Amino acid sequence: MIEVQALSKFYGTRKAVDELSFNVEKGEVLGFLGPNGAGKSTTMKILTCFMPATSGTAKVAGNDVFEQPLEVKKRVGYLPETPPVYKDMVVLDYLIYAANLHGLKKAAAKNAALEAIEKCGLGGVKGRLIGNLSKGYRQRVGLAQAIVHRPEVLILDEPTVGLDPKQIIEIRGLIKSLAGDHTVILSTHILPEVQATCSRVLIINQGRIVAIDSLDAISARLRKGNVLSLVVERGTSDLVGKIQSLPGVASVSNPERADGGHRIIVTADESSDIRSAVAKIAFSSDAGLLELKRESMSLEDVFVKLTTVEHSI
Repeated sequence: MIEVQALSKFYGTRKAVDELSFNVEKGEVLGFLGPNGAGKSTTMKILTCFMPATSGTAKVAGNDVFEQPLEVKKRVGYLPETPPVYKDMVVLDYLIYAANLHGLKKAAAKNAALEAIEKCGLGGVKGRLIGNLSKGYRQRVGLAQAIVHRPEVLILDEPTVGLDPKQIIEIRGLIKSLAGDHTVILSTHILPEVQATCSRVLIINQGRIVAIDSLDAISARLRKGNVLSLVVERGTSDLVGKIQSLPGVASVSNPERADGGHRIIVTADESSDIRSAVAKIAFSSDAGLLELKRESMSLEDVFVKLTTVEHSI
């Protein structure tokens, strides 16, 4: 749905975006992360035809952002950090106006506005002035204008900034509900939001991609392998040795007391999924298996590691 190849952008002599290449599949929600000044907003402005790139190519739904900007704009809904709403307009009127700007007329525009109102949970405030709404509802109105023309692609820049925890949960749930019907690029500094919403993560630093994959896959590569946490009731003497003998296992820690039992940490090669084999050994050894899970780095750990050192994966 989105294809970016060798995209670069200079501001004078400063390179804000440096040879970015990535794809976003139809219906996917991609988390777009990076520190301030990394090039996120510049990339989003290029994809929404707000500014041209210096070099490279970008296509949205098969349309080139440089050669077919009007076609791209028809297929993209954009919510910048500050919602582009008119505070002196009524919610419904504003959304009809937004639909008109995208070429919808009369009944079609009103139907599209009412559909966006329903999706964004604005039914109770559709007759109120936008300026009298809470920030959370104004954010919902901004999201409604982004989807009112039923775009194939949504690009959301900090959609929950400044909201309270309840409002963040509501907007996060709304974004998740849009996946599948829309392809979404979500840029945010709220890392738990990405973990809860996105299927893949793209991290850029100094204009370059330093990682793009699922969080689990990125975490595994940074750890240089798969790490399993095993909790058993009884730390049997031969359990560690049996696990150590499995193909692909690099190391096994000695049992330590934890969570009402004994925790064992198993590190295996990145390509080896040994969970089933470890579980079988625990059962056959009568160790009393209480827990078996794959340990992963938090998104915060991944973000800090990839954006504070010269490191890419």
